[in-house]
Amino acid sequence: MDNEIKLKLSTQQLAQIAQHHFGRELAHSRELTDGWANTAYELTLKDGIRSVIKVAPTAVGALMRYEQDMMNTEVEVMRLVSRDHRLPVPEVYAYDQSRLLVPTDYFVMQRLEGEPYNKVKESFTQEEREQIEFQLGQYNACLNELMGERFGYYPLNESFASWPDAFWSMLQGVLDDATDSGVALPAERYVIEQEVKDRLPHLQAVTRPHLLHWDLWDGNIFVKEQQICGIIDFERAMWGDPLMEHYFSHFNLSEAFLRGYGRGALTAEERIRRGLYDLYLDLIFVVECAYRKYSDQTHLKWARDNATEGWERFLKQR
Repeated sequence: MDNEIKLKLSTQQLAQIAQHHFGRELAHSRELTDGWANTAYELTLKDGIRSVIKVAPTAVGALMRYEQDMMNTEVEVMRLVSRDHRLPVPEVYAYDQSRLLVPTDYFVMQRLEGEPYNKVKESFTQEEREQIEFQLGQYNACLNELMGERFGYYPLNESFASWPDAFWSMLQGVLDDATDSGVALPAERYVIEQEVKDRLPHLQAVTRPHLLHWDLWDGNIFVKEQQICGIIDFERAMWGDPLMEHYFSHFNLSEAFLRGYGRGALTAEERIRRGLYDLYLDLIFVVECAYRKYSDQTHLKWARDNATEGWERFLKQR
């Protein structure tokens, strides 16, 4: 989606990057417009080799607190996860933080075959969708097997011994972002804080930090011939509760995913935990609009309405 923080590169800059990392001439490039913060381009070299370059925004001050250092997180996590050959993660060819060719960080990775699931989902039968989501559950469970030592976002610039402390800090960051940007929340800050505090004890059941992708929605899943062929966008990875993964959310929860993950329906206690995570994401969706400077009025209205509906749904979960 277009916004004011994306850095656009010229054909000349892309050609310099291709020459620098591959020693080959650039034949063709095209922008991939699905990203929400970074800019991405598909590069085709003269010998036919294709890759994808992902470029971080230069307006770091326009990012939310939790979004700092996301590109470094993405590269590190992709390299970490790729060690498990069961997971279809694209190879990172190069990561450049020198700022010599462009005024920000970027990395070059393998171009995936197939299409994002969100673009082709409606063309599949119910049986085909269940097959894909069952496979996603298997992959997500496999990823969550990776364990850490502390809780918090992957870089662990601020880490915690307990998951309730980590989640409370994460929530405070989003609320601080809302205060700084003047975003109207679905309730007063102190009311949100009190309602969350009342439910925080339920997070004590999470005692070990699992690696989470946390952004594994349909747009970050590539499919080919009714099979998942790639998983992308690990930039928001964290160490926490697997129930925070996207396909456990109110947006995408499916029985096929649960079966693939190897578990049944959420218990009453787990639904309360999931309610906290839904609220956190719903707040991010509305607060980030001010930072990304989105111009799409339809999306802005959706974000506000989703936050209001999410808050009402959260209050009903006890």
